[in-house]
Amino acid sequence: MGLFEKFKNGLKKTAQQISGNLESLLKGSVKLSEATLAQMEESLVACDMGSETAQAIVREVEEAMKREEKADSDLLVRHLREAVLKRLLKTDSNWVLPNPVVVLLVGVNGAGKTTTAGKLASRFSSDGRKVLLAAGDTFRAAAEEQLTEWASRAKVEIVRGAHGAAPSAVVFDSLKSGLSHGTDCFIVDTAGRLHNRQNLMEELKKVVRVVEKAAPGVKQEKWLVLDANTGQNAINQAKEFNREMELTGIVLTKLDGTAKGGIVVALSEQLGLPVRYLGVGEGLEDLIPFEPKMFAEALVPDLTVNV
Repeated sequence: MGLFEKFKNGLKKTAQQISGNLESLLKGSVKLSEATLAQMEESLVACDMGSETAQAIVREVEEAMKREEKADSDLLVRHLREAVLKRLLKTDSNWVLPNPVVVLLVGVNGAGKTTTAGKLASRFSSDGRKVLLAAGDTFRAAAEEQLTEWASRAKVEIVRGAHGAAPSAVVFDSLKSGLSHGTDCFIVDTAGRLHNRQNLMEELKKVVRVVEKAAPGVKQEKWLVLDANTGQNAINQAKEFNREMELTGIVLTKLDGTAKGGIVVALSEQLGLPVRYLGVGEGLEDLIPFEPKMFAEALVPDLTVNV
């Protein structure tokens, strides 16, 4: 399956949410009505773009359509895509994964950090990187076993400590061991909450300091893993983690199971955080690099009706 097909499949439910409402309203119409614009806004809010972002996009589409000699559904789709893409491009850059690099995966329990760590390991290893997984989530039951299974599937090395050990100590050992064996890509799974009453953010910041000490000069990527099903709550999570961690990117998981894919646009618009990867399925190959143009085209599909 090609990359664009994966975008389409991952965004299928969200795209249906947007296009279905518009098609029913546009059928038989001869102009872009206030009702259509209002429904467009409701559809964008429903897929979790947020009310402010949705209102701004609809205003831009309305102004663009006024400049057209004839309103038709193809033009509506084009201008809606352009408005979405403009926001996604705010955080787009010619980013490439640094070499060497330490990728810290942070986020709440259940977001998919461990699964994401395994899929990233497989992807980066396939790209020719020497990858090591660090089992920094030492508190959640079976977290280390789960990551060990992913390491086996991805055919990469893993360093883990005793259950309940200090995460920073496991990360330190991982870095020292990996650097001595030529590892150039470390992926660190971290706890989503702690059971020993320590503050999560303080422990994560300690891990950051340990990385700086154990691997001075090695670039750190701090990626927040978000479950797409959380919708607008993802904004609050991102704000909190970004305030404490100075995030460098976001990985959005479980996109294929939700109609809330518009949250990607909201994250870009409201927080200026780039999305690095999207989870669109359960397989090793179902974590795909974010590509703004493909995302916009898959999010706003062609309509089958004419205005």
